[in-house]
Amino acid sequence: MSSSGDAAGVSRCSRVALQRVHSTTAPLHQGVPATLWKLGRLNHIAIAVPDMEKATALYRDVLGATVSEKVPLPDHGVYTVFVELGNTKLELLHPLGEKSPISGFLQKNKSGGMHHICIEVDDINAAIADLKTKNIRMLSAEPRIGAHGKPVMFLHPKDCDGVLVELEEA
Repeated sequence: MSSSGDAAGVSRCSRVALQRVHSTTAPLHQGVPATLWKLGRLNHIAIAVPDMEKATALYRDVLGATVSEKVPLPDHGVYTVFVELGNTKLELLHPLGEKSPISGFLQKNKSGGMHHICIEVDDINAAIADLKTKNIRMLSAEPRIGAHGKPVMFLHPKDCDGVLVELEEA
């Protein structure tokens, strides 16, 4: 092999070595503190339904899923039914009262449809504080107690690529 071939080989190896050293030793975001909260698993996907009994029957009687009883959540303006799927749940939502946020959704989407996703977090207050510093808007001033008896917060869909995201403390 000629000396020019050796030089090219050494140069190639040096670049690879430098890339490896750089990628394993240099933090991606220098000066950014570690996050004080962690995103967890998908808790549920919520579906707004115009007919709760029909939707419940679909999942229970046709698809064979285990479904909960219909539960009113007056603080959120909805009735809920949870469909157990093993690795997550579906939450069926139906309006409770005229001021229900689901009423407006169903006026725009007569057949119903996906309303939001719910992701668990280990510390909802830390998550809210951190997300506010990142200009993510919340839909309420404070967390409220959700369907599972745990604090929840909804993030503005315009700040989440058009998706209404619910955070629930695990």
